[in-house]
Order: sequence, then C-alpha cells, then structure tokens
Amino acid sequence: MTTQFSTAHDSPVFFDETHRMLRTQVRRFVETEIKPNADLWEREGSTPRNVLRKMGELGFFGIRYPEALGGSELDERATVVWAEELGMSTFSGVAITALVHTDMASVHIFNAGNDEQRAEWIPRCVSGETITAVAVTEPGAGSDVKGIRTNARLDGNHWVINGTKMFITNGVNADVYCVAVKTEPDAPLSQSMTMFLVEKETSGFTVSRALDKHGWRSSDTAELSFDEVRVPATSMLGARGQGFYEIMKNFQNERMVLGAMAMGEAQAALNLTVAYLRDRQAFGAPLWDKQAIRQRLAMLQSRVECCRQMVYATAARLAGGEELARDVSMIKALAGELVNEVMYDCVQFHGGMGFMCESTIERMARDARVQSIGGGATEVMLEEVAKRM
Repeated sequence: MTTQFSTAHDSPVFFDETHRMLRTQVRRFVETEIKPNADLWEREGSTPRNVLRKMGELGFFGIRYPEALGGSELDERATVVWAEELGMSTFSGVAITALVHTDMASVHIFNAGNDEQRAEWIPRCVSGETITAVAVTEPGAGSDVKGIRTNARLDGNHWVINGTKMFITNGVNADVYCVAVKTEPDAPLSQSMTMFLVEKETSGFTVSRALDKHGWRSSDTAELSFDEVRVPATSMLGARGQGFYEIMKNFQNERMVLGAMAMGEAQAALNLTVAYLRDRQAFGAPLWDKQAIRQRLAMLQSRVECCRQMVYATAARLAGGEELARDVSMIKALAGELVNEVMYDCVQFHGGMGFMCESTIERMARDARVQSIGGGATEVMLEEVAKRM
C-alpha cells in the first residue's frame, strides 16, 4: 500500500489550472528523468548539463521571466510549485542545482541588469545554454553579507577584482557568476558593495577546488579565486554601491523557495516512511500498527501541512506585491528545522536500514541537514523575525 501526496496543492485558493499543469509536468520530469538516473549523478558529484538543457527546453528555467525573453511570465506561486516538486524528487542535490540557477543567481541579472544585459543573458539562462551561480559567501562571511572582503578597484574602463568566495553552488560548472564585491571601502557597509557579472573564462578567475560535501552530492559546490580579474565596467549589475540592496531584494524569494523545497523533501520522507512501515513486519504485525509510531508521524504530517500552507499563502501574497521579510524569515526558520525533525524520525523508524547508504532515507537525511544553515541560518532568520515583533 502506498501513501498519497497531500491533495492540499490542488486547492483553488492558491493555485489555478496553469499551476496544476506545471506541477504535473515537473512531477513527470522528476519521475522519468531524475529518479532513474540521479544515483549516478550523486557519485559523479554534479547534475549533467544535458539534463539541465532538458529542463530549459521544457520551460522550467523561465517560469518567472517575461515571454519576450523566452519565459512563461508566471508568478511566485509557480516558483513554489517548481521548488516543492523538485524537493519531492528525493535528490536534493539536483533540486538545488536547478533552483540556484532559476531563483538565486540568474534573477540578479534580471532584477539588477540593464536592458542590454537582460537581452544578452536571460534567453540563454532560460534555455539552459548558460548556467549561473551567485558568489556572495566567503570563508569569513556567510549570513553576515556585510562582512565580505572580496574587493574591486576601478582602473580606466575596467574593474579589477581580488578575493575568494566559498561554498558556491554551481561553482564548478556555471558559465557566468553574479559576484558581490566591495567597491566603496570608505562608505557605510550597506553602501560599500557592488554586483558584477564574471564569465568563467575571464583571466585570473579560477575554480580553486570542488568541495566535498556531507549532502547534496549531485550538486557541484566550489571555492572560487579572483586574482586581478579584469571585467569591463559594462559588467556591473545595477548601480555602484547598491549590491547589498540587490542581494537583500532577492532574499524574500530565495527563502520562500528553500521553504517550499524543504516541505517537498519532508513530504517525500513521510510518504516513504509510511509505506515502509506498512510493509515492515515486527513482533508479528506491521510497524504501522504501533500507535506511538503512527501518532508521531501524524503529528509531523500535521506540522508539515501547516508549514506548507504558510508557504503557499506567502507566495500568493508576494505575487500580490506585498513586502514580507518577516514571513519569509519565519518560513526559512520553520521549514529548515522541521524538515530535519522529519528526517530524524523517518531514519529512526526505518531502523538499521535507515542508517545504510543504500537507502533513500539516509541520503535524504544528509541532504536536509543544510536546510537550517544555507540561505540564512535559523538563528539569523529568528533575529529577522524578532526585529519585526
């Protein structure tokens, strides 16, 4: 007997037929292209480019971009559908590879870029021809964005960048990087930063090393080095000294996306575990017959449903133009912690099999651990909420 995914996503309160069609299409891609093949990608350490091109060809990389640039011109609710279904795949390394490209990196080109930059890059991002990464985090600056030290100086019509970036998703295989650097050393911290586009083949730019991670094994992550990297002034994204605000602008979307992904992960883990417990015999009966186990999973399902509904409602409000920094910070904190609670109990209820690398739930538990760290650690998110109480 199998466990069915919650039907909450079919609610007309949040989603219309376009969203439901998108969900069906993404789910079909997950079942036919990701699940049968991603064990190999886990071993190889990245998601193949031909798979990303297929995602682009199906329109997944252009969900929010204008039709004139090759996109579908949908809203935040569609982004949630996309992220949640990728989270349901059980291969979160593949999911984050795609989501960083669509909702954390290429968005900087669209949001901060001028008309020429958008016209040059967005159609290529939408098609999957060009894959993007965003380079903000450094060895000494993670959630504290203002602490970055990578810098750039103006030299004629070029900027010269020096520094190091760390934990950059898509860092090994991206074609173009949206890089945050300090350009105004004497300005207030919030006005000291500028974003630049840096192409992979630029002289002085190197992928220092591919990083070996606890989870997200099918996602490439890198340390990047900038040694006298000269980029033309035309590669600046947005206004000089406004990079911090550009980064902050996308945090609402990024944290909502991670929350949706986490709830997809949590739901998939619960489905998998309930199915396992219905079949697993112990003490003469299926483990599902044990009241304590059933009730623990029922409580987790209830909490996942509540968090999912908050993600849906927040996406709908964002689509309506509201500013919701408090709400997305709540989502990121709640979803990041909850998905790890779910994984802990799901591993526990799988018993010894849950500890084996051959089991799906073991991989999922490793992948989920970063959800309370990446994209804004839980503690930082709670401070954002507390400021607004």
